[in-house]
Amino acid sequence: MEKRSEKLLQWFDLRSEMEGYDIIHENIESGVVFKGTNLWVLMFAIVVASVGLNMNSTAVIIGAMLISPLMGPINGMGYSLATYDFQLLRRSLKNFTFAVGVSLLTSALYFLLTPINEAHSELLARTSPTIYDVIIALFGGLAGIVAMSSRLKGNVIPGVAIATALMPPICTAGYGLATLQFDFFFGALYLFTINTVFIAFAALIVCQFLKFPIRSIVDPARKKHVNRVISAVILLTLVPSIIFGVNLVKNEEYAQRAENFIGEVTLLGGNYLQNRQVHPAARSVELLYSGYGLSDSIRGEIINKALIHRLDTARLKIRQGYDASMVQENVRKYQSESERLAGQLAATTFTLRQTEGRVDSIRNIPLFGEKILSEIKPLFPQIAGCSYAETYLFSTVNDSTQRTGLVPMVVFTLPRNGLRQADRTRIEEWLKNRLGNEHVKTVFEEVRN
Repeated sequence: MEKRSEKLLQWFDLRSEMEGYDIIHENIESGVVFKGTNLWVLMFAIVVASVGLNMNSTAVIIGAMLISPLMGPINGMGYSLATYDFQLLRRSLKNFTFAVGVSLLTSALYFLLTPINEAHSELLARTSPTIYDVIIALFGGLAGIVAMSSRLKGNVIPGVAIATALMPPICTAGYGLATLQFDFFFGALYLFTINTVFIAFAALIVCQFLKFPIRSIVDPARKKHVNRVISAVILLTLVPSIIFGVNLVKNEEYAQRAENFIGEVTLLGGNYLQNRQVHPAARSVELLYSGYGLSDSIRGEIINKALIHRLDTARLKIRQGYDASMVQENVRKYQSESERLAGQLAATTFTLRQTEGRVDSIRNIPLFGEKILSEIKPLFPQIAGCSYAETYLFSTVNDSTQRTGLVPMVVFTLPRNGLRQADRTRIEEWLKNRLGNEHVKTVFEEVRN
């Protein structure tokens, strides 16, 4: 049984594949330095990561993380704390601060110059760190330092860089700095701090577990003080992330309950859900319906379903969009408008016809003489011709000219002494009756044979 246990432990034994302590120390010391090649590679990686965030390209962001040398000074801090090498710790902190400053300036400069400044999902994902980011950083850091301590490094270090995502947060902080969106800046900087602290903490744990040698004499009181500072830093970094993590879980739970509720109220009484908005942080839901109109009973049904799913009905907004009643009202409105326009058109048509009739009457006035002639000729055969016209009668009253209405004028043509005076009087009376006008002017024009 003991042999089986020993064999099983051999599978998890790290010391059998460990690199020499001196080699590990040299590798960590060389990775701490940020000048020349490392500095240029860092700036290039920052630009690539910024472009990836700007274009919302995950592949480009991963490429930037693969070439980033930021892991070096972070592992150096964890290693130096584990071995109480305070000189290496100061160098690691100094180079790490310098690298962070260069990274912030490079990314801020890029986002100042780029014409596209919209915050995409890849940027937004780096502004709200939670306890899950702590877990990622811790276990990613454990993998990184274990791989660095082994002779069989393989491709773990790049994998750690991808998992812990050191580059995107610092680039997102540069974006917040360039656009003066300080909620982005501090959120991303906090995520970067979480990654840094727990990668360094993971390195410290592994170095102590593997019993890396302490390379200088350390006062026990100072060692105790260092351990207290480490604990305080870890606690200060961890507590806010736990709070954010709890809020994230609550928001996700609320969003799931809201989605289940919305699935049950999509179609109600001839109304369909046109638009919906869920705000987990505010614990509110907004629903916009279209259809035949939301009655009180339908609204009551929606509220009851919200209570079943444990949603705050005070923060449930139900709005009516474009419904059938509005359609019917608009139809009636347009019908009334159409009827009004049809009436106006009929009145205009009637007026036009009357006008055309008057125009025709005016045009036929000269021909009216023929009709009068045909009627009076049988009575007075001696009348040779007749003409008809309508004219105004003008008169002078008190040195001013006045005009009467249109007066009919009939001119008869007849031979000399063709009609007696009594016949002429009879014809005048006949014309007054025939034309219905007492002011008819009758002229008898005699012509020589």
